[in-house]
Amino acid sequence: MTGVGITGVRTSDEGREALSPEALSPEESSPEALSREESSAEEAHATTTTGLLLRAVQDGIRIYDLGRPLTIGMPQSPNHPAFWHALPRRHGDMVRADGGSAANDVITMGTHVGTHIDAFSHVSQDGRLIDGSDAVEASRGGRFAALGAHTIAPMLRRGVLLDVPAALGTPEGCAPGYEITPDDLAATAERQGTPIGAGDVVLIRSGWGRLFGDRDAYTGLESGVPGVGEAGATWLADHEPHAVGADTIAFECLKPGGGHSLLPAHRVLLVERGVYIIETMVLDELAADGVHEFAFVLSPLPIFGATGSPVRPLAVVGRG
Repeated sequence: MTGVGITGVRTSDEGREALSPEALSPEESSPEALSREESSAEEAHATTTTGLLLRAVQDGIRIYDLGRPLTIGMPQSPNHPAFWHALPRRHGDMVRADGGSAANDVITMGTHVGTHIDAFSHVSQDGRLIDGSDAVEASRGGRFAALGAHTIAPMLRRGVLLDVPAALGTPEGCAPGYEITPDDLAATAERQGTPIGAGDVVLIRSGWGRLFGDRDAYTGLESGVPGVGEAGATWLADHEPHAVGADTIAFECLKPGGGHSLLPAHRVLLVERGVYIIETMVLDELAADGVHEFAFVLSPLPIFGATGSPVRPLAVVGRG
């Protein structure tokens, strides 16, 4: 892509300079020569990262929405304020002189309700956060200035789906309260041919998402919920992902009747190893289509000082 500067010098995205047609010789300024120069510039642009990204979009992509709709009464952790939505102003409450009208909304919710990401301020261990700061002191003023959700940068990274039930031979899903082990994770990655690299976002499908329509079943207080334990979280952290996610409320294994009484995977990932956690994801469509590798896109709301943020993550793949 080229543009003409005020000095008559044409500059390209690659930092190259070319004289304007008025400054070229007759041979250099011929239509054929200019056409070759333009073609060369277009070819050079097509090989840049931006050019390749735009070409991929133009050739056609498919977007998988990995976020849950936010609805009143949806399943959530009992530890957080529920989602609520209302219309304080409705069409017809006020009508403008030209007949126009507008409606607006108010919502209330915890930042760990629906599909969301945990900031590093969300969990402490023995009174300390990941940076060693005192958790109580860090929250003075009612917000975490250093480790809040506003510090989570938007993500565009390689994503990997580990379809654990498929690897275990139970494609519908893992059993309630099943702890996904390091061997399970390694076998899944090997079976799919998707090794985990540093900086990736690793999503773990347990199959529990199929129960999202049943609030009590999905929450799993009595039955337990499948997920990784401390060992599985350590295995993941050893592969240095940027973030991990799952199709359950708490990401990790919850034993029958135990609820959220112990969350060792959160300690490992958020306090000890610096890996973000994304919860309550939609992963069944990716698994059904056999999509195990993709471009992962996520942008948290920059809520200053918050311990988490609602998100709408996307998995992007090419068509064909």
